[in-house]
Amino acid sequence: MSIVKKVFEMEDLDCANCARKMEEAVSQLEGVQSCTVTFMTQKMTVEYDADNEKKIQKAIQKEVKKVEPDTSVIFD
Repeated sequence: MSIVKKVFEMEDLDCANCARKMEEAVSQLEGVQSCTVTFMTQKMTVEYDADNEKKIQKAIQKEVKKVEPDTSVIFD
């Protein structure tokens, strides 16, 4: 397993409490080592298994939308 740390922009993140919920949900995903969501800068920093990047990014987006349907994570 090769771990990468990436920072992603977020769109339409409206509340700090939602950011905390997203952080907790993403942190629990398989293959994710850690996740930090910074409400003020609208950024998500994630350390995850690079071997399953697409699968993990899809799961991250799904968890974010469960908390706040209008919010998106911008993956490069």
